[in-house]
Amino acid sequence: MAKQKPARRDPKAEALARDGALNPHPEGVRDTLFAGNPFFDARDLVQVRYEMVRRHQADRVPISDVASAFGVSRPTFYKAQSALADQGLAGLVPRQRGPKGGHKISAEVLAYIDQLRTTRPDLTVPQRVDAIATRFGVRVHRRSLERAMAPKKKPLDLP
Repeated sequence: MAKQKPARRDPKAEALARDGALNPHPEGVRDTLFAGNPFFDARDLVQVRYEMVRRHQADRVPISDVASAFGVSRPTFYKAQSALADQGLAGLVPRQRGPKGGHKISAEVLAYIDQLRTTRPDLTVPQRVDAIATRFGVRVHRRSLERAMAPKKKPLDLP
């Protein structure tokens, strides 16, 4: 049986993935610049979005044609165009969607959870969820409560 070579590291793809800018569908980019020029990288989502908007605005290519050549929908094109106009190049960097934290589990709810832990250690997680709903009128998800009650991880000490 022949040995398989280990996969080659791709530092650029790793950096793009770490920053959230790795295009999940680079195969959808069919624009000629990305096919014939090594400077243009279909894996770089920010570069793809910028060039897509530039192609429409500078080269006057119709939006439907640009969207098709870059493998996106027209609404995605409009979002990129608006983000570039409003925020510049930084607007093209993907951002996390949705709530950025436990918006229902406030400091007051956390204090109550700690109080329940000490005064009523026998309560199960569903019973604690019910107690929070009764006291605060907020229904938290069982898993959100478990995460809030878990010990906090210590940050890694990097060299």
